[in-house]
Amino acid sequence: MGQRTPLYAQHLALGAKMVDFGGWDMPLHYGSQVEEHQQVRRECGVFDVSHMTVIDVAGPQAMPYLQRLLANDVARLRHVGRALYSTMLNERGGVVDDLIVYLTDWGYRLVVNASTHDKDLAWLQAQADGFQVEIRERAEQLAMLAIQGPHARARTAELVDQPRAALIQDLKPFHGLAQGDWFIARTGYTGEDGLEIILPAEQITGFFTELVGAGIPPIGLGARDTLRLEAGLNLYGQDMSEEVSPLSSNLGWTIAWEPTAREFVGRAALERQKSSDDLPRLVGLVMEERGVLRAHQVVRVTGVGDGEITSGSFSPTLGKSIALARVPAATGERAEVEIRGKWYPVRVVQPTFVRNGKVLV
Repeated sequence: MGQRTPLYAQHLALGAKMVDFGGWDMPLHYGSQVEEHQQVRRECGVFDVSHMTVIDVAGPQAMPYLQRLLANDVARLRHVGRALYSTMLNERGGVVDDLIVYLTDWGYRLVVNASTHDKDLAWLQAQADGFQVEIRERAEQLAMLAIQGPHARARTAELVDQPRAALIQDLKPFHGLAQGDWFIARTGYTGEDGLEIILPAEQITGFFTELVGAGIPPIGLGARDTLRLEAGLNLYGQDMSEEVSPLSSNLGWTIAWEPTAREFVGRAALERQKSSDDLPRLVGLVMEERGVLRAHQVVRVTGVGDGEITSGSFSPTLGKSIALARVPAATGERAEVEIRGKWYPVRVVQPTFVRNGKVLV
């Protein structure tokens, strides 16, 4: 038996198929993964993401600590409410984890992955040596819901009190602010507009029930994975890891090279890698024939070399199979993938297939 969120009983009552995810018992789907995927693309749905880890960082040296810890620069957060996506790197330039950090009126709030909970906390503590900071995990006190889809904010605003509704309506993309004992952010992992709401654990059952009762259906991890894949969003442990540079994971945009005096963990390794012209890159693949692209399938680029699919699935929005793949730097517009001993042609594209309901490939 894995760890359980406060909504475990509700998931069972709603007919969820439960699976292990990073040591947590989580809903894979509630009947149809494809229907749940389309629901988020067209309307909205609610995800239980209480397995994610919320960590608050405060103290007089919280900013320089995070500037040392993260590849992106928290100095870019110039007012309370702004959010930043970043990676934490090891000295080799590999990705310890990816996260979102918010500037708050008490310091900074980090939301990191569930499967990396233990190593993340150990890494944060190890890197805090010499800094006056307080690192506080909030797992027992807080829970988290993601309401995602083009109508997510409007539908949610109808169900909350006026101050929270006003915040939801006014909140800018990639911002998060406290409203009472809730923390409401306009962020997500689906490629659609929406909210991620962190609230006291004892309140989540009532709010989740209210959302579902109002016709906002629950969505499982299966659709969450196909939605993020269509949006070209990396999954830790598949598309990035401690052994792979963010420069080979389509995450170069998350690295703040300026100011040059900022010495973040992994910078020296990245600067050496940046000068290389043969570093593998993460691309998108679209399969024009019938078949399903899966992780670890071999990608062959004639005259160039081989690569590997890191994430792959059938895309409900495109009606064909898509993937993210790490391939040689010289890869062009065409490649082949091996499926059960046969080679199938694929198109190589920018690794963002769908955003805000719009097909981009």
